Amino acid sequence: MNPRADRPAGRVTAECSVIVPTYRRPEALRALVAALTLQDYPASRFEVILVDDGGGIPLGPAVDEFRVGPNLSLMTQANAGPGAARNLGASRASGRYLAFTDNDCLPDPGWLSAFARGFEDSPSAVLGGKTYNVLSDNIYAAATQLVSDYLYDHYSPTQVLGGFFTANNLAVPREAFLDAGGFDPALRFGEDRDFCYRWACCGGRFAAAPQAVVRHAHALNLATFLGLHCRYGGGTAHFRNRTKERGLPRVKLSPPSWYLNLVLQGIRYGPGLHGLGLSALIAAAQAAVAIGLFRGALVAQRREIDGFLNENP
Repeated sequence: MNPRADRPAGRVTAECSVIVPTYRRPEALRALVAALTLQDYPASRFEVILVDDGGGIPLGPAVDEFRVGPNLSLMTQANAGPGAARNLGASRASGRYLAFTDNDCLPDPGWLSAFARGFEDSPSAVLGGKTYNVLSDNIYAAATQLVSDYLYDHYSPTQVLGGFFTANNLAVPREAFLDAGGFDPALRFGEDRDFCYRWACCGGRFAAAPQAVVRHAHALNLATFLGLHCRYGGGTAHFRNRTKERGLPRVKLSPPSWYLNLVLQGIRYGPGLHGLGLSALIAAAQAAVAIGLFRGALVAQRREIDGFLNENP
C-alpha cells in the first residue's frame, strides 16, 4: 500500500491526526473514542481516523454518537494487518503530526498535550509515550506489561540501536513518516520495531514522552498469552529477515544477563508467590518468543531456498 496516497478533498486540516487500526472490537473501539473526546487538547486541532482492518463487523454503530463533526472518520480496508491499516490512515491524515494507538487502549486526557509538548522540544523526533496495564487482576496481562516496561526502560531507541517504541503509543511527524515509507505492511507483528530501526539507520531522532499515557486493557489467558508472545517472536524473525534484505546492519542479540534481568522483573515487582508467578510467566513468554523466532527463521530460510531453486532450475 502506498503510504503517500492522496488525501480526500475537503478534509479539515488538523495539527495532529490520531490513527487507530481496529479489528472486530466494537465495544473496545467505542471506549477508545470516548476517551479521545476527553482530551484536554483543543478538539479543533486534532482529528481521529479509525481504520477497520477487514473485520467484517459494522463499526459505525459503535462510534456514530461521536461523529458529530468532520474530525472523526471511519475507513475500511481488506484485511492486511495493523501496519497496512496505520499506513492507510496516515495517507489520508491532514495533521502535521501522527499519533498512533490501538483499540484496546485508553489514552489519558493529557495524552495529546504531552505529545504536543514533546514536539515543541523535539519537532523532528519519533516520540514514545508510556503505557500502563489496567487489568491488574489478570496475571498474564500484568506479565506482558512488565516485559513492555522493561523494553521501555532498558531497550529504548534513545539509548540502543534496535530499540523501539511500541505502535500503541507512538507519535511522529507525518511528512517524515511518509518519507520513511511508513510501516512495512508485510509485517503483521514487529512493524513498530522495523519502522524505528529504519528511522534510526537514517539518522532519525527519538525522544521519550512519559507523560503521554495510555491505559492498556488486553485480557489474556494462558493460551492467548503464549500465542501472543510466539507471534512476537515470529515478528522478530521477519524483522531480522527484512533487515537483511535491505542490507542494513544486523541487530545484535542482547547478552544473557539482559534476559535474566527481564525474568527477574516479576520477583522485583510483586512479593511472594505472585512475584514468582510473574517471573515464571515472563520466562514462559521468552520461551514462546524463541519458538516463534525459530519458526519464523525456518520460514525465511525455506523462502530463500525456494527462490534460489526458481532462479536456478
